[in-house]
Amino acid sequence: MDFNMKKLASDAGIFFTRAVQFTEEKFGQAEKTELDAHFENLLARADSTKNWTEKILRQTEVLLQPNPSARVEEFLYEKLDRKVPSRVTNGELLAQYMAEAASELGPTTPYGKTLIKVAEAEKRLGAAERDFIHTASINFLTPLRNFLEGDWKTISKERRLLQNRRLDLDACKARLKKAKAAEAKATTVPDFQETRPRNYILSASASALWNDEVDKAEQELRVAQTEFDRQAEVTRLLLEGISSTHVNHLRCLHEFVESQTTYYAQCYRHMLDLQKQLGRFPGTFVGTTEPASPPLSSSSPTTAAATMPVGPSVAGLAPPGEAALCLEEVSPPASGTRKARVLYDYEAADSSELALLADELITVYSLPGMDPDWLIGERGNKKGKVPVTYLELLS
Repeated sequence: MDFNMKKLASDAGIFFTRAVQFTEEKFGQAEKTELDAHFENLLARADSTKNWTEKILRQTEVLLQPNPSARVEEFLYEKLDRKVPSRVTNGELLAQYMAEAASELGPTTPYGKTLIKVAEAEKRLGAAERDFIHTASINFLTPLRNFLEGDWKTISKERRLLQNRRLDLDACKARLKKAKAAEAKATTVPDFQETRPRNYILSASASALWNDEVDKAEQELRVAQTEFDRQAEVTRLLLEGISSTHVNHLRCLHEFVESQTTYYAQCYRHMLDLQKQLGRFPGTFVGTTEPASPPLSSSSPTTAAATMPVGPSVAGLAPPGEAALCLEEVSPPASGTRKARVLYDYEAADSSELALLADELITVYSLPGMDPDWLIGERGNKKGKVPVTYLELLS
């Protein structure tokens, strides 16, 4: 118990000394040891990394889960080290409602059949969203969270320890400065008279005491300086590790982009399949002003019959089976052809369109009367309509 009391008293004394030094520094009454410019830059970069990591983490959580109540619930489960229960996505919930509506309104009616088809597509969209959220959480959110809860806490702890070591060092410097000033005063302005030997003895004794105090303060300063230098080196190494953190976060960011690209590509394919099932294809080639024939598809006769033409065909009055032949007979203009880079994969909806692969180069041109959202694309001996939004025109 006596040892604990002594330790408590010692800690209280150190805390009081640091508090006095910190207060005097704030009021400009004490000198402060400044860190070098490189160290200050490392501190600033670490603080900036921490702040932006927090913002990116919070906003990504909002992107993946817009419902704030659900985010709070997931946060509580994580803090309690419990598994987060599986949650139905909005797409899956919409699919459930549509399926129930089709069952009640009549699954054999045109509206009921369409509800069932859309419900299946929404269910697939919901499953793709679930996979995206899971992948993004593991590959992107978890590393960011680990940095904030692991590495950053270690850095903050060492920075606080460095601050304490600096306060101890500056307090030792102030104590040594005061001791030297008192020693000089006792030496140069003795408080005695030659006719009074007693005062001379007392003054000499005081000078010796101040000499001992200076020696003690110098020893404490050397110890404080050593501890400060050691802690500064430890903190510097941790701060320089922020560069490795940036590399790790860069890799995680690439994985997040990949997962997001995969998610949106899946959504596009699901919706394109649904669009084909419903018989609503992208606009056909515009070559004349004659009425168009319904586009060909693998859908049922009922669906094909319900399809409304959305634009004239190449051959005008030619039967649908000859559309590709007439398209091949279209010649490019003498001038006006351009090179284009394909931005995304595109699956041709019918024989009048040209399937595209991302990053390939094709030749494109327009013909009089064409829909401005479409161009004619050529790749080798293949030719067909291509959507402008999938292209980057180069020349």
